[in-house]
Amino acid sequence: MSTTQKKELDVVCVGAAIVDIPLQPVSKNIFDCESYPLEQISMTIGGDAINEATVISRLGHRVGLMSMVGKDAVGQFILEHCQKNGINTEGMTVREGIDTSINVGLVTADGERTFVSNRNGSLWKETIDDINLGLIGRGKILSYGSFFNNPRLDNAALVQIFSKAKDAGMTICADMIKPRLGETFDDVREALSYVDYFFPNHDEARLMTGKQDISEVADQILSYGVKHVVIKIGKQGVYIKGQDGTDMIVPAMKGITAIDTIGAGDNFAAGFITGLLEEKSLKECGEYGNVTASLAIQSIGATTGVKNRDMWDAQMRAYKQQYASAE
Repeated sequence: MSTTQKKELDVVCVGAAIVDIPLQPVSKNIFDCESYPLEQISMTIGGDAINEATVISRLGHRVGLMSMVGKDAVGQFILEHCQKNGINTEGMTVREGIDTSINVGLVTADGERTFVSNRNGSLWKETIDDINLGLIGRGKILSYGSFFNNPRLDNAALVQIFSKAKDAGMTICADMIKPRLGETFDDVREALSYVDYFFPNHDEARLMTGKQDISEVADQILSYGVKHVVIKIGKQGVYIKGQDGTDMIVPAMKGITAIDTIGAGDNFAAGFITGLLEEKSLKECGEYGNVTASLAIQSIGATTGVKNRDMWDAQMRAYKQQYASAE
């Protein structure tokens, strides 16, 4: 597809589509109790790619999802969610004999979380054969949910996906999680070189680079060929450094109390990508990401915070007012 041809989608999200069961609030001595009652236990949509796709769609853009689910009730729940949220599912693979992954999220009162996951579920089983490469190129941006989240999507698989996206003139964004199997950036060096905007958080970035100073962390990541590294630095906001000389901190929204941080990074990525689609500056893209994440962490579940564009616009106006005197 020529880069001059009109794209039918704005973003193609590739990666995980699963179900989360957040348990909140739980204390770290949960196993000292014979019974641990909570006010609510429910299934919510989870997984990096579907989280991003959901939020980007709610912010008014056309999204396609490329992922794999099992032929089961949980997989059907995910497909119905996509339909309700206007997400194109032509890139979804439904596989017989695979359990759609379910993550149980244990969330503490201050919003921190850990996941209990199924190593035999779709998240761990998804391979390059589950990715319809023919659909890549139909959007302006390819967003890969997270390096190291789908263990079978290794460097060779990602290079295959990313190179096809680049041939179609797509911008490539990607997030990451802490490696489950001891992988390093060297293991995905070639794949990283295709990435235009990379969204690690500060803990992940420091772990992977062995550096502590945030500027040195960014330089190490840029050395792999990443064009811009966008490091989420918690309550401080986001640090952006690029091959083009970009070097800035974009502050977070003030006065936010985290209820649940599940999906905060995916929401940040969705906001940042929305800024790219709307041709905003890098600083504004960072603001888009911060505002989107601020909504996400005030609600239980990864996709329950951002309900529509009007709600998001109101939050952005409030954010702008907080920093109006500094501009």
